Amino acid sequence: MSIHEIANNPELKGQVRLIDNVTYAAIDGRPLKMALLEPWTQRYPLKYHPAPRPLIVFVQGSSWRVGKMGEEIPQLVQFVKSGYVVATVQHRNTLDGYQFPAFLEDVKTAIRYLRRRALKFAIDPDRVAIWGTSSGANAAMLVALTGDDPRYAGHLYRTESDRVNAVVSCFAPMDIKDTFDYTAAVPGSELLKFCLLGMDKKKWPEIEAAMSPLDQVKPGQDYPPFLLMHGDADKVVPYHQMEDMYNQLSANGYDVEAYRVKGANHERDFWSARVYQIVQDFLDQKLK
Repeated sequence: MSIHEIANNPELKGQVRLIDNVTYAAIDGRPLKMALLEPWTQRYPLKYHPAPRPLIVFVQGSSWRVGKMGEEIPQLVQFVKSGYVVATVQHRNTLDGYQFPAFLEDVKTAIRYLRRRALKFAIDPDRVAIWGTSSGANAAMLVALTGDDPRYAGHLYRTESDRVNAVVSCFAPMDIKDTFDYTAAVPGSELLKFCLLGMDKKKWPEIEAAMSPLDQVKPGQDYPPFLLMHGDADKVVPYHQMEDMYNQLSANGYDVEAYRVKGANHERDFWSARVYQIVQDFLDQKLK
């Protein structure tokens, strides 16, 4: 028998580093967190200065509560190995009394924070994508449709832009009223509406419209390219909303691709290697 020999890896190629519990803001004394995934080579050796990479800002679905940052991290690693920096971002919890647009303001603040620290994390600030699932995809779509909108700017890192260069939406609520009507029998749905939309029901239609990407599409805007994906057996957000959004964007001449995931429910069986490959191909085309 002989002992086999392989080379070492002094530049740590192919290794991914998790930077956990990064505080990007604090509101009412509560920290807002994100986790970053980057190549180990961006940190070691210390004299190594990597070329800036495109950034993916990922927002996990949570029914507008506090999303679990680690939910998709195992899958997001593959995007780091393919040349991206990935940040998965939390926002304020609507059940704690933070109604719309708190979650949107927070996600935009996170984007501006990352642009402010682009050099530290080896991010190319001119190549930023946002990707969300469910309520996180609702946030992602609103970010894309309201770039640098002063209504949702918050008060931090105001010299930076919150615009994005591409957006990926997976089973997003595109029409808020329709989504709540669809899930009216689900326990807790009515409570969530009050927390998200406020106590004055007379104001709900206006807030629902502001929160619905379908109602925010305007002609002649500088929107980024869109990738929309949705399962046609979704029991939480009706599939037709993706088709409606696709038709709305297409009718106004915007760059949009859409995929129907046959037989897929909300989350769970929606995900596959094919879905991740479609997302990566789209982002590679738009950002690289």
